[in-house]
Amino acid sequence: MSTLSQRLHLGVQQKQILTPGLVQMVTVLQLNRMELKDMIVNEIAENPVLEEAAEAGEELTPAEVQSLLERERQAEPADQSILDKVDGQEALGSYEGGQELEGSGDAGSVDGQETAAAATVPEEAPKTETDPFEEIDFGSFWDDYLDPGFKSPASESVEKPSFETFLSSPVTLSDYLQSQLSVMVLPPRVRQAANTIIGNVEETGYLTTPLEEIAVAEGLTLAEVKQGARAVQSLDPSGVGATSLRECLLLQLDAHGCRDGVAWHIIHDHLKLLETRQMGQLARVMGRPPQHIQIAVNVIRRLDPAPGLRFSSGGARQVEPDVYISKEGEDYIITLNDDDIPQLRLNGEYKRMVDREQEPNRDVRNYVKERYASALQLIKNIEQRKQTILRVCQSIIRRQTEFLENGLDCLKPMMIKEVADEIGVHPSTVSRAVASKYAHTPQGVFELRYFFSEAVQGPSGSTTPLLIVKRRVKKMIEDENAAHPLTDEQITARLQSEGIQVTRRTVAKYREDMKIPSTHQRRVRA
Repeated sequence: MSTLSQRLHLGVQQKQILTPGLVQMVTVLQLNRMELKDMIVNEIAENPVLEEAAEAGEELTPAEVQSLLERERQAEPADQSILDKVDGQEALGSYEGGQELEGSGDAGSVDGQETAAAATVPEEAPKTETDPFEEIDFGSFWDDYLDPGFKSPASESVEKPSFETFLSSPVTLSDYLQSQLSVMVLPPRVRQAANTIIGNVEETGYLTTPLEEIAVAEGLTLAEVKQGARAVQSLDPSGVGATSLRECLLLQLDAHGCRDGVAWHIIHDHLKLLETRQMGQLARVMGRPPQHIQIAVNVIRRLDPAPGLRFSSGGARQVEPDVYISKEGEDYIITLNDDDIPQLRLNGEYKRMVDREQEPNRDVRNYVKERYASALQLIKNIEQRKQTILRVCQSIIRRQTEFLENGLDCLKPMMIKEVADEIGVHPSTVSRAVASKYAHTPQGVFELRYFFSEAVQGPSGSTTPLLIVKRRVKKMIEDENAAHPLTDEQITARLQSEGIQVTRRTVAKYREDMKIPSTHQRRVRA
């Protein structure tokens, strides 16, 4: 019978470990320029060894500083006559029309030599004649005797509001609903239910949490919660607080006074026929002329299926290119966008502290050495990121020259692995180098990942990227006859006739990826 015991065993094994420096290199590589700027600012705040380098032309060399200091000691030609009078020993009691020179009052300095003012100033300095008219302060005179409503603007010192007072923050959907709910007269428990419902409304304006769960969580009755839901649904924008698309559209029609109209009955009873665009069937089922159905459909198209997005939407996305690709002559020039990114350098004082062998405080020296090594590693990783992005962009230019010259229709298939093999790095490195980064090209601003697309099969497909095939499918559907839309089989046959070998299932997948309805849903029946 074997017994368990603790023993020490020595062994050698190989294991891949991500060092902190390697982790930082991977992290820095996948940052875009805005994220990199934030990271550098944080590192400068945390690491005393790092500091932001001066801009080009701003930092002076020691020789330039010495030259400026020597220039300050030289007398200006305009002052030479005054210096000749005092002969470097007298303090200047008056200067140009009797204006006294500013000084400490104890000692003066002329041409770098200190002089005692008390020993050199004459007993009575020469006085210059001044115009008595200039001694009258007319501004104070009129301010004292004129009516306050006619005072000069200079005499009024009104404290103006700060600039922050005029800044506004975007109004959220929740804030907008709460402001309306606050002026409604409701029982306390119903108001509690309405507040809870507003807190559960999604950014699209829909309420996905069941009313029963809200009643249990808040300790309210279901009737009180339903009453609170009706109060929320009566707020602006109309349709907010709905639990389904049908309810959202019906609430909007009710708000416009269209209840029990043709559009209202289409949504309430025949929404499925509307989704499949069966206009003829709608006219027959409802017993209405096709003209009435078309007018009602036009009204429905003006409704908002997501009323909350007008408050929660962030608007257009702002993109700052990380790379500029421009053409000069016959060559393409790659320029990294380093605007507003701090340029790092090492603090010289800390560097000398590390170089000194004897340091009174050993803990301080070890801390500085650690921070110094971390700063060097960061600078190295930032430079490595720059070189990797440049090499990837050079490879993209070599493979996508026709795209840069003629536009999107000339985009060629290109895989990440191919670029990685060309520049001698791992595919994951290329993937991180193009992640969330944009390039400004002669054809517009594109994400770097946009240039990578696999090829489809077939004689012509081998040189056609997947993106172009999807665009061709979309163009065929846009140009089709609405009464007789193209089927997936017909689209497949057209692509195959162009030398692109795809299957019907592949075409259906492309169509679903582009959120294009099926043939049955696209057909418009008279």
